Amino acid sequence: MTAVAPAPTDSYASVLEHLANIGPAVESLRSQSRRLSAWGVELADRLMAGQRLLTAGNGGSAAEAQHLSAELVGRFDGERRAFSAIPLHCDTSAVTAIGNDYGFERLYARQVEGHGRPGDVLVLMSTSGRSRNLLAAVAAARAGGITTWALTGPAPNPLAQACDEVVAISGKAANVQEAHLIALHAMCRAFDAEVARSDAAAAGPAEVPARPASAAGTHAATGLSAGTGTAGQSAGTGTRAVL
Repeated sequence: MTAVAPAPTDSYASVLEHLANIGPAVESLRSQSRRLSAWGVELADRLMAGQRLLTAGNGGSAAEAQHLSAELVGRFDGERRAFSAIPLHCDTSAVTAIGNDYGFERLYARQVEGHGRPGDVLVLMSTSGRSRNLLAAVAAARAGGITTWALTGPAPNPLAQACDEVVAISGKAANVQEAHLIALHAMCRAFDAEVARSDAAAAGPAEVPARPASAAGTHAATGLSAGTGTAGQSAGTGTRAVL
């Protein structure tokens, strides 16, 4: 029997299908927007108090974990102070030593034990929610008093069940990963807004300089109000670096 050649792949149709699948994944994320906002606010409060963010993932999810850490150590939209955030896959000497001595499954757990402190936050990213090294990291975090948040694909999955809180995206793996990028950017917006709000509250109302005696006499003579002014705008603005 003569073998039948497979039909040629319609590349254009594949692209359209991929783009069409982004919408449902984003809508799945939108339905959990309040949790993303709460994460951003809580993360800001903890890091301003001196705590640290740890992030981890595998493959493309590791790249997104690193992306989140970079936004906090560097900056997102506008200028602000730096915060402590460590992507656990980036130290190649530690990664290869731990992998060699303890095995790949302990790759992140060992670093959580070393870097984490009670009150820190561990954010884990996984499209499948089944990575054993991430599950081991959750166990290490729980033993160390570290809060765990997960960004995953469709739930239920083991990582979603193991973590304190989860944002689980419905969709294909590639679209889930794209939605994770949107999610971490949304968290950064909430984070920056909370930092700005906290800094403004700490600064208090703008002080108006004391009026010179000569000016006071002039105002008294003309009946004008003495102490007027406008609140200054923050000087440190910047454009977001493309990562």
